[in-house]
Amino acid sequence: MSAPHDLLLHCATIVTVDADRRVIDDGWIAVDNDRIAAIGTGQPPAARRVIDRPGLIALPGLIDAHCHSGHGLVRAAGDGDGDLWFRICEDIYAGAATPAFWLAEARLAQMERLLGGVTAAVSLLGGGADVMRTDAPEVGDAHCAATIESGLRTFIAVGPGRLPFPKAFGPDRRPVSFDQQMKVSADLISRHDAILTRRTGVALILPVYTQDHMDAHGAEIRRMSAAMRALQDRTGTLFTQDGHRSGSIALARDLGLLSPRAALGHSVDLTPEDFEALTETGASVIHNPSAIMSIIGRCPVPELIEAGVTVCLGSDAGAPDRGFDMFRHMAQAMHYHRRHFRDPAVLPDGKALELCTIDAARALGLDAELGSLETGKKADIVLLDGRKPHLWPPVMALNRITHFANAADVDTVIVDGQILMEGREILHLDLDEILADAAAEARKVFDISGHSQSRSEGADNWHQARRSTQPFRPAGSQG
Repeated sequence: MSAPHDLLLHCATIVTVDADRRVIDDGWIAVDNDRIAAIGTGQPPAARRVIDRPGLIALPGLIDAHCHSGHGLVRAAGDGDGDLWFRICEDIYAGAATPAFWLAEARLAQMERLLGGVTAAVSLLGGGADVMRTDAPEVGDAHCAATIESGLRTFIAVGPGRLPFPKAFGPDRRPVSFDQQMKVSADLISRHDAILTRRTGVALILPVYTQDHMDAHGAEIRRMSAAMRALQDRTGTLFTQDGHRSGSIALARDLGLLSPRAALGHSVDLTPEDFEALTETGASVIHNPSAIMSIIGRCPVPELIEAGVTVCLGSDAGAPDRGFDMFRHMAQAMHYHRRHFRDPAVLPDGKALELCTIDAARALGLDAELGSLETGKKADIVLLDGRKPHLWPPVMALNRITHFANAADVDTVIVDGQILMEGREILHLDLDEILADAAAEARKVFDISGHSQSRSEGADNWHQARRSTQPFRPAGSQG
């Protein structure tokens, strides 16, 4: 007689997202150590620990392929004024924020992800106006500490800021060179890039440059691009960028930055040359349907998929107007592209789920281990409570998940076979402590930066059809 499994999940429905895209009713998943040991129906095998409650829906842990560290503590600042919001990010991220700020924000973000069933994410170590906190390793170390504490998987994307250099960081605005930021990035990779074992990963990032930038600084941009590609080739890391549009992907190819290990954020209003660059190099696209940049331009997701390009979803969270709820972003993506084509057949339910499971894992180079429920893969599993009025009756699981579910329906989260949350009870983190620390750090940096009043709502939210302040329209990137 075989030994009992470590864990058994008995579910009303299992959405595997495996090669056959099986949806199994009244099935079970057996877990041993950090791996899925078996999936089946009928009489379940013995296990030391069993989760068996009516109505549970199992799906792979959700993957958020593009978001920003820091944003969670500047939520809604600027009240819709995009230019002001970018200035707030610059002043806080580059000046007022200490490692304690980044730790508190990362712990808050991980809590939100955990409660929403997001088991893996790529988080840029900064943002706003291309502020990347690689002036010293302490910020990256703080983010990785929060990842380890949470039990989730997070890539931090690190690299240099935008030209010109040196960049100014800290209360004393000390100068930091491109080479120093690259040195810190390499150090963080050497110590933290272990996404499948320690659950901390490191990706590289370089700002998106356009032809206008090349006309002014072409030689320097080519030098920086070559240094970035050399570091990626030496370390084998993922490469990502934030804010591609209108020809910038073709330029990134010409700069030698694209490969199957590149995942490109936003990617709106693409040209035929951009499509060609993607299909030539095998680079992936990260669609952020809830982001401001998807209002300003359109990421042609159905067309990219039909061209053979891997596309995945990102939240671009947690500010200025969105969060880490990947169920929201799935629904947003479907409506966004169906409205564009005036066709409800565009981006079917199953494809929407693939975008933040198996397709996201493929874009990050992790599809052999994550992104689907299959024997031998990592046991990163989310259970939804299907016994909710908005998720009833218990038919058409894909429709229920992608159109009606939300983060609050996540009942249980398992990563590497370890139960992090069960029955909405987080087993290893103190929510009250995390919320208190986050509030205190947010107050501190807003006071220091002189932006305390930027957290108040203005009078132009009422009565009229449009705000008097208009969102910032970026030339290169949108944080």
